Amino acid sequence: MAAPKKGRNASAQSKPGRSLALILIAIVALTGGMFASGHTTPRLGIDLAGGTSITLRAESEPGQESAINKTNMDTAVEIMERRVNGLGVSEAEVQTQGDRNIIVNIPKGTNSEEARQQVGTTAKLYFRPVLATEVSGAAATASPSASASESAADPDKATDGDESASPSDSASASASATSQGRAVTDALKADATPSATASDSASPSTSASASASASASADDATSKLQAAYTALDCTDATQRAKAGEGAKDDESMVACGQNSQGAWQKYILGPAEVDGTDVDDASAVFNTQTAAGWTVTMEFTKGGTKKFADITGKLAQNQSPQNQFAIVLDNEVVSDPYVSQALTGGNAEISGSFTQEEAQSLANMLSYGALPLSFKEDSVTTVTAALGGDQLEAGLIAGAIGLALVVLYLLFYYRGLSFIALLSLLVSAILTYVIMALLGPTIGFALNLPAVCGAIVAIGITADSFIVYFERVRDEIREGRSLRPAVERGWPRARRTILVSDFVSFLAAAVLFIVSVGKVQGFAFTLGLTTLLDVVVVFLFTKPLLTLMARRRFFASGHKWSGLDPKSLGAKPPLRRTRQSRPAGPVDPKEA
Repeated sequence: MAAPKKGRNASAQSKPGRSLALILIAIVALTGGMFASGHTTPRLGIDLAGGTSITLRAESEPGQESAINKTNMDTAVEIMERRVNGLGVSEAEVQTQGDRNIIVNIPKGTNSEEARQQVGTTAKLYFRPVLATEVSGAAATASPSASASESAADPDKATDGDESASPSDSASASASATSQGRAVTDALKADATPSATASDSASPSTSASASASASASADDATSKLQAAYTALDCTDATQRAKAGEGAKDDESMVACGQNSQGAWQKYILGPAEVDGTDVDDASAVFNTQTAAGWTVTMEFTKGGTKKFADITGKLAQNQSPQNQFAIVLDNEVVSDPYVSQALTGGNAEISGSFTQEEAQSLANMLSYGALPLSFKEDSVTTVTAALGGDQLEAGLIAGAIGLALVVLYLLFYYRGLSFIALLSLLVSAILTYVIMALLGPTIGFALNLPAVCGAIVAIGITADSFIVYFERVRDEIREGRSLRPAVERGWPRARRTILVSDFVSFLAAAVLFIVSVGKVQGFAFTLGLTTLLDVVVVFLFTKPLLTLMARRRFFASGHKWSGLDPKSLGAKPPLRRTRQSRPAGPVDPKEA
């Protein structure tokens, strides 16, 4: 039984090149991926790249303290990310800190005042009737007709509703509304433009002068709204952020939204009919009864039920595409479902070609409109690019000094063995750099100053693993064994020590990452990452390389500059077997 096991060990020991080839392939693949992605440098955090850091504290309404919970805070983070992205910011960070704070880090090059206004205000959610819509940008159709403009300026004015809009011909799925589980039979069209119906016709004025004044005012509002709609390009992030700015709840407005095909739509929307606070609850549900897939269910308050019944009753009398209402969050259309009947039951369901993520996102936004949450600005910190550069330079200098001290120690104490240690450190550094560069665009990892500190600490942890192994090998040589057996016999003992040590370091990093917030997590993440890479490098590079070097005469002969000289290590003479002498006299037959 022992012989086959010994044979397998010998086979594994004789092919260390396989491990070296494996880690070399991994380095080449990761480096190739880094260059292919176009992100050849790690993404820098705000403390290194410069920018603005805003700390917001959640506050609840009296008697609603339980509203500050993880679900609502996560929803607030999602809303703020949408706001920051609306400014065209590509590398902003929005994350919770503790149980009631949100940190917004915005890199340099962004208008900090505009960003503060965007993220610091409470989200506003409204249901508005859609008066006109079309694809914005290069694919935009003609502007809406005069009747649509008149309807926008005076939504209570009676129109025939047949040619009041110029919608796009896109048939992207958005949502359909149902009441109390009764499905709508008509298929939903994303680009619809409801208008007022005859039932909404305003009564004639009793005063001719009042009528003339109202008509002039309406014409002026119509002209301004028409001009704003015509000029609006929703493919421009700046114009999207300013669309509908300053519009009151009882006024018509222009807005932007994105359909399921990814194209930007521009809208003319009527006055708000339902407020976000009228939504009592919203949730994403997988509907197995009607094969509708993922849907979003809404429940309204008592007051909201009446408002929603009124608006859906009016819209349901119109022909498509004039029977849609827009769900508007922060002046951006997040959904524009159409209705075919009055929804009077106090609940509704939005269905369509939703993925689970899309349904959950819409449900969160609808729920957020009813949250009794507001945010107060706690602090705003501005970090200049010069200060960030100085911090990065100081961190790199500190790392270089630490690395130089480690190299000097290895050269002085281990001599030839230091060549193996330095190559191992180089491999570890390459892997760490490439992985950090890839993690930036992949998971949004940003290298901040604490993360740099974690990488510096990792130099000592990595070097410690090499020292443990080298000392085990040297102990075996002190016991009188030659180098090649010493390398193999010292490895199991060193392996256990290295694994236990790295496990403790990784556990500490994991606990710190979980319990900490903000920038400290960068330190913990880097420390944990480099600890894992230490295990990979020691197992797949350091040990196989030492096995190969043990076959070279310089190391195998115990050259005085190899770091493995038996004489300088105080090695014992090799153990030799001696034959035991027998006493003279007759031989006992039993012994024979």
